[in-house]
Amino acid sequence: MKAFLGWLESVARKGVRRLRRECVELGVSPERFGWRYVEAASLTKDAVSYRTVHAPAHAANALPGNFAARQALPDDPHWWGYSMRDVPSRMSGETFIATFRDATVLAYRDSMGEFHPGILSHDDRAINLREIRFRQPHGEVLNAAKAEGTAPVRLNRAVWVLERVYENHSHWLTAHLPKLLLAKELGLLDKALLPLRLEPAQEVSLRRAGIEPEGIPRYDETRPLVVSELTVIGSDRFRPELLRPVRDAMAPALPKAERNRRIYISRARARFRRLLNEDEIWPMLEARGFERTFMEDLSFEEQVELMRRTEFLVAPHGAGLTNMMFCAEGTKVVEIASPYFPNPNFYALSQAMGHSYYLVPAEDHGDDPPLERDMSVPFQGLREVLDMIEDRMGYA
Repeated sequence: MKAFLGWLESVARKGVRRLRRECVELGVSPERFGWRYVEAASLTKDAVSYRTVHAPAHAANALPGNFAARQALPDDPHWWGYSMRDVPSRMSGETFIATFRDATVLAYRDSMGEFHPGILSHDDRAINLREIRFRQPHGEVLNAAKAEGTAPVRLNRAVWVLERVYENHSHWLTAHLPKLLLAKELGLLDKALLPLRLEPAQEVSLRRAGIEPEGIPRYDETRPLVVSELTVIGSDRFRPELLRPVRDAMAPALPKAERNRRIYISRARARFRRLLNEDEIWPMLEARGFERTFMEDLSFEEQVELMRRTEFLVAPHGAGLTNMMFCAEGTKVVEIASPYFPNPNFYALSQAMGHSYYLVPAEDHGDDPPLERDMSVPFQGLREVLDMIEDRMGYA
């Protein structure tokens, strides 16, 4: 009987969800149902203008330098939507500029304090992008503002570049700065919206890229925003056409003679994903001329300058690897990562920047979520990859 009642309840829930969807599709406002179902707008059909800057294209990326076959790469797409095995011919998404009339921008922060933006069209449909998606908490923000009598901020024109977790070091460098530089190139920067508060490193990165943050309007995430003409920039995080201009602006290549440093980025002070046998492998790295670096000890400017002078970079999987963006094309990049958490993003990033990428599989430890597990790297496996790279560099 208990199982039957559970099944009946499940059927009822599905019926309610279907009823909501059908009512909204017939023109009933999703507000009537607590924003539990919102139709998605068409980016191309519902925009008053739509422009493709970079068309979708299949990448032609090299295999990691120590892999002979694509089939040997992990094929788990996990939550990224593509796997390491996909990177050699990964489909790079379109870069586009779309303008919508009378759009509403909303934001909320989740239990971890992470920023989530959402956009509604003039007829209450969701304008969804890769990292911008209308969710029920956005509806709750609308309901709360209405109940409290909070008037929305209104603008005639604005350009939207902010995505989920914009404060994240990697997301800022690979998603937000490229769009801001594109906005500058297209003459849209004066209408782009930045958050009220920027991290110090974000302020520095903007200035280094030739963008003065004082001249850019700000977005108050605590209030709904209604824009008569909202221009949205959509992009792929790993397109060379977007990423390489960031390096050109922030870290112009130095003469080859000044690019001779070998850097090992340590995670020994991190909360998770530490390399447990770092003390075992460090003497081998040190003997080959590597410097052990803790990125948290360096200012953002110092990190950029260090990467400009780096010819050989080794690191466990972590945000510090994003700084390979500031290394000159052709830098040797070795990522130590668990095949049970096969994040393909740094592989894709290294290829977009024109680097030589190598992947050393590590063993993870513990019962924490895969993202947080500490690792150990096989000594012999790492040594063989370093020997391979040095042979190719002419160090016999």
